[in-house]
Amino acid sequence: MGLQATFFYFFALIAVGGGLMVVFSRNPVHSVLFLILTFVAAAGLFLLTGAEFLALILVVVYVGAVAILFLFVVMMLDLDMGRMKKGALKYAPFGAIIGLALLAQLVIALSGSYLAPSTATTLATPMPIPPLDQVTNIEALGQVLYTRYILFFQIAGLILFVAMIGAIVLTLRHKEGVRRQSIPVQVARNPKTAIEIVKVESGRGL
Repeated sequence: MGLQATFFYFFALIAVGGGLMVVFSRNPVHSVLFLILTFVAAAGLFLLTGAEFLALILVVVYVGAVAILFLFVVMMLDLDMGRMKKGALKYAPFGAIIGLALLAQLVIALSGSYLAPSTATTLATPMPIPPLDQVTNIEALGQVLYTRYILFFQIAGLILFVAMIGAIVLTLRHKEGVRRQSIPVQVARNPKTAIEIVKVESGRGL
C-alpha cells in the first residue's frame, strides 16, 4: 500500500469517526469540536485529490468561521440537551425520510459512473479556456471568477455585506445607564455648552 493510500485511509477514518462522534456525543461543545476535526480530515482528503482550493475553503471558512461560531453560540447559550431531547422522538419519521433521501442520492451518485460512464466524463470536462489547462486549480478558478463572473462575484459580496450589517443592527441592544459616544453631539459643542462656570462660595465645596 502506497503513501497516498495510507493517508487516504487515515483521513477517512478520522472523518467517519468524527462524524459519528458529532451525532452521538452528549455534550454539544464536544460535538462542535468533533465537527471541526471532521472538517480538517475532509480538507486532507481534498488535498489528496488535488483540490487544494476546496481544502483551503473548508479550513478557512468552515473551521475558521462557521464551526467556531457554533462553538461560541453553544457555550454562550448553555443549552440543556436533556430538555431538548424530550420531544425528539416525534420527529424521528421525518428524519428517517430525509436520511433515506440522502442515502438514495449517494447511491445514485456512486453508481452513476458504472451505469453511464460517458456522463461522468462529460461532466468532468473543463471549461474551454486555453490557459486553464496549464495552471493550477486555484489559478484557474481565479481566472474564471474574476473575469467571466466578476459581476456576480461583486453582487454576492455586496449581499453578504448588507446581510452582515443587518444582523449587527438587529442584534444590537443598548443597555440603560451606559454612556455612549455621539459624534454629532461632540462636533456641535461650543464654548457655551462645553464650559459651565460655577461660582463657589468661600469655605464651601461643590
